[in-house]
Amino acid sequence: MVEHTNRYGKLFNKQKNNQFQVGNSSYNERIKKLNKLQNAIEVTYREDIKEALHKDLGKPVLETELTEIYAIIGDIKHTKANLHKWMRKQKVSTPASMLGSSSYYKFESKGVCLIISPWNFPFNLTFGPLVSAIAAGNTAIIKPSEMTPASSKLMAKIVKDVFMEDEVALVQGEVETSTELLKLPFNHIFFTGSPAVGKIVMEAASKHLTSVTLELGGKSPTIIDKTANIDKAAKKIIWGKFLNAGQICICPDYILIDEAVKNEFIASCKKWLKSFFAGNPKTSDSYGRIVTNKHFERLKSHLKNAESLNAKFEVGGQTDGNSKYIEPTLISDLQPEATLLEEEIFGPILPIVAYKSLDMAIAYINSKERPLALYVFSKSKSNTNKIIANTRAGGTCINNTIIHYTNHNLPFGGTNNSGIGKSHGFFGFEAFSNKRAVLKQHTFGVTELLFPPYTDFKEKLARFTIKWF
Repeated sequence: MVEHTNRYGKLFNKQKNNQFQVGNSSYNERIKKLNKLQNAIEVTYREDIKEALHKDLGKPVLETELTEIYAIIGDIKHTKANLHKWMRKQKVSTPASMLGSSSYYKFESKGVCLIISPWNFPFNLTFGPLVSAIAAGNTAIIKPSEMTPASSKLMAKIVKDVFMEDEVALVQGEVETSTELLKLPFNHIFFTGSPAVGKIVMEAASKHLTSVTLELGGKSPTIIDKTANIDKAAKKIIWGKFLNAGQICICPDYILIDEAVKNEFIASCKKWLKSFFAGNPKTSDSYGRIVTNKHFERLKSHLKNAESLNAKFEVGGQTDGNSKYIEPTLISDLQPEATLLEEEIFGPILPIVAYKSLDMAIAYINSKERPLALYVFSKSKSNTNKIIANTRAGGTCINNTIIHYTNHNLPFGGTNNSGIGKSHGFFGFEAFSNKRAVLKQHTFGVTELLFPPYTDFKEKLARFTIKWF
C-alpha cells in the first residue's frame, strides 16, 4: 500500500488503512455515530455553537437555531429514518438473453473523503456533508474555513469528542492547508465555496481522478411578474436576502421585475425592512455582520461603483467599518456594467432591474452563467412554466425564497458554473457512494452457446438474439 508523506499524509494513511472496516460497518454502527453527532450538536455544544457564531458573524440566536442547528438535526433525523432503505441491495431485471442470471447494484462507500467547508454557515455546511459521508460508510478529513475561527475551533473539539481520528478528523489552517490536502488521492472531495476556487479543487482532483461534489454559487435571479402578490413577494425576498446579512449562496442576488410593479415592490420592501429590523438594523438583534474586513471592503467597493454610475439608492447604503456593518441596501437604475450586476454579491445589497417583457427577463438570465437558485413570484402558471422551461438552474422556488434547501427529499446543488453533483438526504448518500453493479450466474448461461469456435450455427444464433432479445 502506498504511503503518503506530506504533513497530512499520516492522517490520510490512518483513514485509508481503516476505510474497509468503516465501509463494511453495519446499519446500527452508522446510526450510533449519527446519534453521537446529533447529541453533541443538539445538547452538549448547543450554547457553544450560538456563542461561536455570534463571535464570527454576529449571527442572531434564532438564525443559529434555524439555519445551523435545526438544519443539521433535520438532516440527521431524515438520514436515520431512511438509511436502512438506502443501504439495501437494489435488485434490477436481467435480460432474457442472460437467462440463468440475476442482477443487483449496491451502494458501497467510496473510501477516504475530504470535506472543505465555507464560512457563511460553518456548522451546517460542515456537518451536513459529514452526515452523508457517515451514512455511506466513509472516513473523512474536514477542512473548515479559517475566516470563522471560533466556529472552526469548536467544530474541531466536537469532532475530536465524537469520532476516532481514523474515522473522522478535522484540520485547521489557511489556503496552504487546503493546497496540501488536495495533493492527497482522496476517493471523493466535497467542496462548498466559490466557482473560482471550485475550479482549483476540480483541477487538483483530476490528478487522481477523484470524484467531486462542488456546491458553488453565482448570481441567483428573482423574477417578479405583474400578476404576483407584490407585498408578499417583498416580505419573502427581504427575509431571504438579508438573512445572515446576505451571505448566502442561494439568496436572491438580483431582482428582475415588471416595470409596471417596480415602485409598488420598492415601497413594500421599505415597509418590511422597517418591520423586520425595528427601523434600525444596526442596533437590531435580528441582523448580522460581514465576516471579515476584506469582505466588508469588497462590498463597499460595489456601493461606490454603483454610486459612480449614478444608480439610485432606494434604501440603505450606510456602512461602519469598525463593526463590519453594511445597512440593508436596495439599488435601482443600475448601468449594465455595474459590478453588482456582474459579480456574485454575497452581502446585503439587492439590485433591482426592471423589464418590459418576460422574454427580456429570460434572455437576461440566460446571458449569464447558470445559477444555483432561481426564484419566481407569479400567480400565472403559464408564466411560471415558461420561465422554468426556458432557463436552467440548480433549483427553483416559486413564490418563496431559500426554503427548498430545507426539504431533504429534494436534491440540492448547482449546474455547470454553480456546481457539480447533488447533496441532501438520499442524494448526499448517493454522492458519497459508489454504485457497484453485481451480476450472478446461477445456472448454465445462454451466452456460453456463443463462445468460440465460431460457426454458421452460432452466427445465426447471434442474429436471432439481436433480433428478438
